[in-house]
Amino acid sequence: MNQKIANKRLIYVYIVRALMIISTLFTCSLVVFLIGYVLMKGLPNITWELLSTEPSYITGKIGILPDILNTLYIIIAALCLVLPIGVGAAIYLSEYAKNKKIVAMIEYAAETLSGIPSIIFGLVGMLFFCQFLDMKTSLLAGALTLVIMNLPTIMRTTQESLKTVPQSYREGAFGLGAGKWRMIRTVVLPSCIDGILTGCILCIGRIIGESAALLFTAGSAHVIHGFLSGLMNSGSTLTVALYFYAKENGEFEIAFAIAAILMILAFVINIGVTWIQHYYKKRRAL
Repeated sequence: MNQKIANKRLIYVYIVRALMIISTLFTCSLVVFLIGYVLMKGLPNITWELLSTEPSYITGKIGILPDILNTLYIIIAALCLVLPIGVGAAIYLSEYAKNKKIVAMIEYAAETLSGIPSIIFGLVGMLFFCQFLDMKTSLLAGALTLVIMNLPTIMRTTQESLKTVPQSYREGAFGLGAGKWRMIRTVVLPSCIDGILTGCILCIGRIIGESAALLFTAGSAHVIHGFLSGLMNSGSTLTVALYFYAKENGEFEIAFAIAAILMILAFVINIGVTWIQHYYKKRRAL
């Protein structure tokens, strides 16, 4: 009887292991196929002229330099706003807030906010930033909308990172005479920089891939501006440009080229942030 039960358990273990292997292979194959297909379709269409010029409706020339610059502008603007707010809110909730019920309510609200579809953020951003605050359709309105969208991500990842810092670190800093803010600034934050950078990666990925909210708030102009002047004007990011070239104009070669650029850009950003994470880990280990 015991032998039969053992055999059944063994068969069950083999079946579950086989299903997990099949699921892993299917997932990896799907990712490799998607990346390979986009790169195969897009890389041959990437030229220096495409990357370094702006489109001309007179000559019919296609260029995505304004879209690249607008994407970088909106990433910089959104990160400069969301990082201080999100990290500051997480520090307050984890280190200063005393009322646990209020903390739980704020955390629940943040989780609810992260589940709202992006097109609703775009509608609210258009009504509030573009119309009520009279920002018009601009990159700044789009950046502020993205700040609201990504605030829960930065806040929650930073909170979880703060929780991983051992309490003994805090007690040791207090024992050496450090104040609360000095302890947080010199002990806690350097110990959880990895989690903050992880939230930053997720934030950048969502900013790069967002299109629905930006269609309502940032617009679709393909004009080159400086950073400050560009934030005050309408502009199309790479994802918005991809939508228009594929859906409105039927330029699928250009759309695949933009998709390949987005993949390469996301890969480079991930590699850079991963290197920074390893750098801080080595510094902390010394």
